[in-house]
Amino acid sequence: MSFLFIDLFDIPRMTEAKLKNLLQEFQTPEAIFNAEMQDLLNVKGIDNEIAGAIKNYKQSKETEEKYQRAEQLGIKTVSYLDVNYPKNLKNISHAPPVLFIRGEIKQEDEKALGIIGTRLPTAYGKMVAEKFAYELAQMGITIVSGLARGIDTAAHLGALKAKSRTIAVLGCGVDIYYPPENKRLYDQISQNGAVISEFNLGTTPFAMNFPKRNRIISGLSLGILAVEAPANSGVLNTVTWAADQGREVFAVPGAINQKSSIGTNQLIKDGVKPVTSVEDICQELDIAFEKKEKKDIPVTELEKQILDFLSAEPLYPDEIVDKLKQPMSVLLPQLLSLEIKGLIKQLPGNKYIKTF
Repeated sequence: MSFLFIDLFDIPRMTEAKLKNLLQEFQTPEAIFNAEMQDLLNVKGIDNEIAGAIKNYKQSKETEEKYQRAEQLGIKTVSYLDVNYPKNLKNISHAPPVLFIRGEIKQEDEKALGIIGTRLPTAYGKMVAEKFAYELAQMGITIVSGLARGIDTAAHLGALKAKSRTIAVLGCGVDIYYPPENKRLYDQISQNGAVISEFNLGTTPFAMNFPKRNRIISGLSLGILAVEAPANSGVLNTVTWAADQGREVFAVPGAINQKSSIGTNQLIKDGVKPVTSVEDICQELDIAFEKKEKKDIPVTELEKQILDFLSAEPLYPDEIVDKLKQPMSVLLPQLLSLEIKGLIKQLPGNKYIKTF
């Protein structure tokens, strides 16, 4: 591990391709900085300007601050030549030459599935993403996603709920919390998996970074599950990367009247495998499927009636009252009880859905 990769990325006009060529020739960042001028010029893509910048390099105050943040956050670096570089990712074309990692990537993470989807999902989409992530994680499958709002967040939460591993791939530096409301989730993931990025510390979340990072999400995974995606969604970019990398691609069917399902439904029409259960994925990936028996949670007769009526479609308490013919004063304590038991969930706007 070397923080000198931070310095190399700060060299003007340094690109991933040029850095990869330098690493192929010199193996380590230390050797790159110690190389003779002519030896640097012999590397493909390295001209007098870049070679001179390497030979005359002096660390800036900004780079010193990046070092401090890296130490404070426990950030590590790993090059594609390192034995600890993720095996799945190393085997794709355009593999990033360096990864910045907060947390730890383990050998068991080779059995991974990427779960992706829109940032503006329906309640059904979030429930499905969390459910699939939870059940797959219970079987020892690492969940990979992008820490974005919506489906990504639900997927990471499902894996964490199963007390299993999950990896978040960022479109910015690993020292940046993005989106900011996911700071706590970021910290949880770094303690139960890894937060990773190919971008240098301090890199802000430019829009152009996200299509690029999508190849890493699919590259780390054996397959990709698209849960909800509108037309022209960035999800389709990840699916394209996955297909190019020889990864399996799955999609969850959605309601035909939901904009958030136009993209995923089109994927299915185009030949992507539709899935309605974890077992469907395991069969395609040749992973032994083990059904986990749910523990029975005791409920009252009225609670059972509420559960039978609720689904993934959000409902107001008034709608439940009308259906069950029970006064609100009786219903509200039952809803609270079911929420405490984890059987239902209250959404913003005082709506309720059944959890998985």
